[in-house]
Amino acid sequence: MQLSETAKGDSAIFGEAVIWAFFPIITILSYAALSPISSLAWSSVFLVLCFGLIIIVRGKTKEIFIPEVWKYIPLITLFITLFYYGLYFTGLKYTTAGDAGIIALMELFFSYLLFNVWMKEHFSARHTFGAVLMILGAVIILFPKNGLSFHGGDWFVLAAAACAPAGNFYQQKLRKIISSETIVFLRSLAAVPIFFLIAILLKVNAPFAAVQKSFWFLAANGILILGLSKYMWMEGIYRISVTKANALSTVAPLFTLILAYFILHQSPTVWQLTALVPLGAGLMLLTYNKS
Repeated sequence: MQLSETAKGDSAIFGEAVIWAFFPIITILSYAALSPISSLAWSSVFLVLCFGLIIIVRGKTKEIFIPEVWKYIPLITLFITLFYYGLYFTGLKYTTAGDAGIIALMELFFSYLLFNVWMKEHFSARHTFGAVLMILGAVIILFPKNGLSFHGGDWFVLAAAACAPAGNFYQQKLRKIISSETIVFLRSLAAVPIFFLIAILLKVNAPFAAVQKSFWFLAANGILILGLSKYMWMEGIYRISVTKANALSTVAPLFTLILAYFILHQSPTVWQLTALVPLGAGLMLLTYNKS
């Protein structure tokens, strides 16, 4: 049976959320040998090498030379690669994987403000209610634990969530012109030298031995999480609204909590388990199709 474009978009975003759930875990593990900015820089190197090869094999290199592309790439690089990833990587140094995943849900709120309040993007009442339920799930997890009193790292993650919608706006426009893999490649290629320059200025550039120690974490982060998952994200927002995509992706913290339990030995709380009810209900409302 042929999937509709909406169903393809929903599937892409859900797949992206599952992969993205590994992001806080793998990033935190890489910090055993590297600083946040060094981890991000080297992860981006693996991404650039992998996606550079992909666009060569798929004959997409000509997309790099389309003049209109360079109207968007600097803005996408600024909001997504530099601000979003830079702030998120820094925040993970000072908070837990579970808390970071939960606070990142606020991206949905900021997306709603940008796309639905300011830009008047259509979002049905059912989808709005589903989004509200998923935000409620995040509140249930966060509020009883610390009374909404953020830790230092949580502020960085919250700031990252506020930057993402602007980047997604420009990515959605650029995806109409070039392929997702070219966007992922160009935005990362533009940011890599900046990351290494920042690391040098902060005197936290990593020796090669430290990079070797975290090699598999960096490769997984760059190729699978920052690369493949964000390729799937752009394929998703090409087919469905950014606000709906953000709402669907809020399932990621559930997987992060499970992974944190098995890998980092962080047990979920009763409040986190309670939050599964509104999160699950919200997900059903967002993906339900009458046909």
